[in-house]
Amino acid sequence: MNTALLVIDVQQILSSGKYAVFESRQVIDRINRVIQMARDAGAPVVVIQHEEQDGPMKFGSDGWKLAPELHVLPSDILVRKTTPDSFHDTELQAVLEGRKVEKLVICGFQSEFCVDSTTRGALALGYPVTLVADGHSTLDNGVLQAKQISAHHNETLRMMESFGPRVETIPAADVRIGTWRLENRADALQATPVPLE
Repeated sequence: MNTALLVIDVQQILSSGKYAVFESRQVIDRINRVIQMARDAGAPVVVIQHEEQDGPMKFGSDGWKLAPELHVLPSDILVRKTTPDSFHDTELQAVLEGRKVEKLVICGFQSEFCVDSTTRGALALGYPVTLVADGHSTLDNGVLQAKQISAHHNETLRMMESFGPRVETIPAADVRIGTWRLENRADALQATPVPLE
């Protein structure tokens, strides 16, 4: 399996209360479906948590903890970060290289901050990205509504060409990780499933 799933900042501070992102529960439900698909396919699930030296996302605080609705297992890989780019000053790149990952599926919070920065960082490092189009969210910002912000980032990231690798934006229901196809043989009855890499 050469694909990994990155789940970014699905933490308590952003999933309930004053700073809850738009439709947090629905988005987490969709993320959980993608997580299960990744596990079923044998793809690494990398759960990323943002932290600050002080404030509501201070390491170990209630706000820093993962959302209780998020389906995390001990076998998942946890990565701590302190900037919007999950690759910056973290072990994420080494984790992916160690597992020979070549493609990424990305989801989480917040669309215009850590999801955007991590997606761009992935492209810069040569990873094609599937961005779960309805698997990321944010808050209204006084200029745009959260739904508009997420839609804008789906479109902006999808249109980027200059990195080389591209972003495809796909709704959670249509994301495929480790899907199967029939091997092209003359005798269809003898065809065997082959994992798509």
